[in-house]
Amino acid sequence: MNARTKRVLVVEDEVLVAMLIEDMLLDLGCEIAAVSTSLDDAVDQARTASFDFAVLDVNLNGRQSFPVADVIRGRGLPYLFATGYGAKILASSHLDVPVLQKPFGLEELRRAIGLISAWRS
Repeated sequence: MNARTKRVLVVEDEVLVAMLIEDMLLDLGCEIAAVSTSLDDAVDQARTASFDFAVLDVNLNGRQSFPVADVIRGRGLPYLFATGYGAKILASSHLDVPVLQKPFGLEELRRAIGLISAWRS
């Protein structure tokens, strides 16, 4: 990561998982820009929030987060998916996006952040 603190949008429908991701991001020196637990709010946050990258759960209460990813990609910002389903669940337009397999720990998150930094450079 750069010397500047990275602001992160976290999109996760499970509140406890979102809190765990937040804690890990804070441990990595990031700042939480916003947390969203629903698709509609996540799309709004993706459009309006100020953030450097996003961590997106693929399945949000039975709805896929690809519309959120589309907005973020349209803004030219990096993101990664966190999912228990693996890369096979990704829409074809997002196959180039790093996937963090749930459950994951701090080191896996650190590596995934490194991948999105390299992916969008």
